[in-house]
Amino acid sequence: MKNCAILTMDSLDEFEVYDYLLDQPLSALGWQTQLISWREQQVNWNDYDAVIIRSPWDYQDDAKGFLKVLAAIEQSSAHLENSLAIVRWNIDKIYLQELTKKQVKIVPTLWQEGFCEDRLTTYFTHFDVEQIILKPRISANADNTFWLHKHNYQEHLAELKLAFSARAFMVQPFMESILNEGEYSLFYFNGQYSHAILKIPKNNDFRVQEEHGGRLISVEPENKLIIQAEKTLVALAEVPLYARLDFVRYQQSFALMEAELIEPSLYFNMDKNSAARFANAFVQRIAQLNNSNLEN
Repeated sequence: MKNCAILTMDSLDEFEVYDYLLDQPLSALGWQTQLISWREQQVNWNDYDAVIIRSPWDYQDDAKGFLKVLAAIEQSSAHLENSLAIVRWNIDKIYLQELTKKQVKIVPTLWQEGFCEDRLTTYFTHFDVEQIILKPRISANADNTFWLHKHNYQEHLAELKLAFSARAFMVQPFMESILNEGEYSLFYFNGQYSHAILKIPKNNDFRVQEEHGGRLISVEPENKLIIQAEKTLVALAEVPLYARLDFVRYQQSFALMEAELIEPSLYFNMDKNSAARFANAFVQRIAQLNNSNLEN
C-alpha cells in the first residue's frame, strides 16, 4: 500500500464534506488515505507518497502560511496535487484577468486595491445596475462577500471598511440568474469531464454553498456550457488533477464565475461513479509521473 495524505483543516464540523468517498476506490488501487490538517506542525511529508489538497477551507485566513506548507510538501519526496504552481496562480482571483486575455468569458469585474467609500456609487454606475457584489480577491466559502443594493448600501459601510480597508477586492454586477436558475459547476479530473451539478441558493440569499442553505441538483450540461468549460480548461497553464469550473448564465451564453483549482468540494455524493473516476485519474497521473522520471 502507498500512503496518500488528504490535506484538510483542523475541524470540518461546520462543513459538508464528501472526501471520505475516495477512501474505498483509492484503497482498491493500492493507496491508503490519511486526513491531515494543513496546520499540523509535526508532519514528515516524506512519509507520504502523495498529498492531495482537498478541504483546507480556512486557508484564506493565512494564505502565506498555507503556501509555505505546500512549498514544504513539494520540497519533500511526496507528490502534491494540485501543484504548488497552479495553486499560487489560482489563489488570487486576479487570475481571471489572464483568462479573459485567452478569450474566456467571465462575469464583468472591476479590480480594486483598497476601499474608498466615495467610490461605491460609481460601481453601480459603471455596470448600470441596482445591485453589486463585493468580495476579496483571496477568499473561500463566500467569506466577506457582500450583496449590495443601490438604495441601502450605506447600511453596510462599517462592515465594508472592516473587510476591505487593507485588502484587495473585486466588484461585479449581481447576477440575477443565480436567483432565477442557480450556479453550474462542472468537474474535470485529469482533463476529462466527470459530472456536473446546479447549485441553487435558498430564498432571499445568493450564496449557493450547502453551509448557507444551498440545494444541489445533478444535471446534464447543455452543449454551450460544455464548450465554455473546455475553453476555460484549455486556457489553464497546466492540466490539473481536479478542476471545478463554476458558471452562470449570462448574455445568451455562460460566464465563468471561478475556476476552482485549490480546495473545491468535488461533490462525489452527487455522482456515484465520480470518486472512482477521481481515483483512477490520480493513479494514472502518478504512473505518468513515474514513467517520465524513469525516462529522464
